[in-house]
Amino acid sequence: MLMKRYGAGTRILLILAPVLTALICLGIGRYSFNLADICKLLYTYAVSGKDAIEPQAYSVVFNIRLPRIILAVLCGAGLAVSGAAFQPLFSNALATPDTLGVAQGACFGAALALLFSDSLLWVQLVALVFGLIAIMLTYSISKVKGQSSTFMIILAGIAVSSLFTSLVSLIKYVADPESQLPTITYWLLGSMAGITYKSLAIGGPLVCGGILMIYLLRWRLNILSMSEDEARSMGIDLKKLRIIIILSAALITASCASMCGRIEWVGLLIPHGVRMLFGSNNERVIPASISLGAIFMLVMDTTARAATTAEIPLSILTAVIGAPVFILLLRKTGGGWL
Repeated sequence: MLMKRYGAGTRILLILAPVLTALICLGIGRYSFNLADICKLLYTYAVSGKDAIEPQAYSVVFNIRLPRIILAVLCGAGLAVSGAAFQPLFSNALATPDTLGVAQGACFGAALALLFSDSLLWVQLVALVFGLIAIMLTYSISKVKGQSSTFMIILAGIAVSSLFTSLVSLIKYVADPESQLPTITYWLLGSMAGITYKSLAIGGPLVCGGILMIYLLRWRLNILSMSEDEARSMGIDLKKLRIIIILSAALITASCASMCGRIEWVGLLIPHGVRMLFGSNNERVIPASISLGAIFMLVMDTTARAATTAEIPLSILTAVIGAPVFILLLRKTGGGWL
């Protein structure tokens, strides 16, 4: 463990670091601004309104980059905290936000919508609906004689995930190879390029609600390893707690996938990195995952849009960077934090 202390200074750093990263990322791009310029633009907008800002600068910062910055913060924090909640919940170090098939369900919904419409708002809504259908399917399949165990939920999630992956392949097979197939393929690779404030207004509150719920229950995640009787003696209903956490993480995953496609590795890499830094106490893991997840996605999205003339799909970037970093962590520690 690299940071043995988790005091007030660490908490303040975890709050300020994503804000500072967001401000720096807001200025990076072909039309670049330094940190002082960005602060001045935001201050001018807050005090005098948009008419006091040069139109091109306003368009670049407030219409193009700011929605992406907000989405990157929401998705990074949401996916990281979902992974951090799922791993103790399922007692599985490899559990991720994709475990229950929600992301695959949302991807199928998006691919289906792209067959019939090019409206991004329509695509987002259909993706969100199918993400929620996936979690309902997973929960229904996992119930045996009215009871649902975590083991059955994982198995049902694998089955639902496989089903929707096959359906996505079917959609790609029947799609027009000249027009629809490239659009579907690019969307599934993940991108924040098409985000608007209207899209954020639909998916953002669901992500924020899910993050807030998991944050408020963070200390209860530590007692998931107890038996039902031990937990009940402390006045905690484990079954209800598991359902609330699963629904919160599912809402986050479905909303993120509906807004920017499927993004992998965030929910696996960030929680494990956090546990290496701060230990396994979920009272620390959850807030630190929110902060570091937001920073990670801000850096990834900024790299995706600014590193080359053509935007790099996010899922490729997160895998290319996430997999080697995870391998290095494993080689360095031998998985001792798991």
